Amino acid sequence: MTLPPFDLHRARSDEEAAELLMRYGEDAAVVCGGTELLLLLKLGFAAYGHLVDIKRIDELGGIRAENGTLVIGSTVTHREIERSPLVLERLPALAAMARRVANIRVRNVGTLGGNLCFSDPHSDPATFLLALDAEVDYADRRVSVAEFLVGPYQTALEHGQLLASIRIPVPAAGTGVAHRKLAFHERPAATVACLVRAEQGSVAEARIAVGSVGARPVRASEAERALTGTRVEDAAAIAEAAALAAEASSAVEDANGSVEYKQNLVRVLVERCFRDAVAAGN
Repeated sequence: MTLPPFDLHRARSDEEAAELLMRYGEDAAVVCGGTELLLLLKLGFAAYGHLVDIKRIDELGGIRAENGTLVIGSTVTHREIERSPLVLERLPALAAMARRVANIRVRNVGTLGGNLCFSDPHSDPATFLLALDAEVDYADRRVSVAEFLVGPYQTALEHGQLLASIRIPVPAAGTGVAHRKLAFHERPAATVACLVRAEQGSVAEARIAVGSVGARPVRASEAERALTGTRVEDAAAIAEAAALAAEASSAVEDANGSVEYKQNLVRVLVERCFRDAVAAGN
């Protein structure tokens, strides 16, 4: 497979990138890590005469703490996240999740922002970020990850706009966060992320996000409500929540399996992930 010809433009600022994208219109696309876009070009699933490289825009990089939130620039790679001392200190579950994205070659060049902007339904970061109530900044706006991910391969970005950063609230002390997935050939077939805050052995707060089984990651709100107020070791309550999460997942049949198979995967992963989160919070 060979790449079709294109002109590569290396933007040095947000303004320059936006100007290039508007100048070349629908014949232009943004590239940073390129792990997904370049594959589409090779396979002939997309064609662009101009690629605008944004990885040299300093304002889109870096990881910092700000008012109890981790702010991650859109061009930060998965490898940078998994090795960041700040992430390892403030939110080690994020580093653990990033460490399991694809393979080391992809993590070295693939970016968190690129992953979200591609909006592949089979995504590790999107499910994790949804469970943590993360937000994104773009075009002087701040919206939740749920609002940003409109659908499969669709986001709220308009042509010419760039994702600036991802903002992840750091959970309070005593809160456990966990992420689990089942992957075939490095591509997730089911992903689950749980956040659990317990008080005196009971669930004070629970968040459950499910992804990679349907068109987009979703929060399992009914499952969260079913767990709240129950004992953390209540097996029946956990099983009920797992079943509710499976129903909420909007699983679709594809090469990874039937709807029933995927829902069963979700049930198993939710039960295990919930218990992981409880243990992480102790």
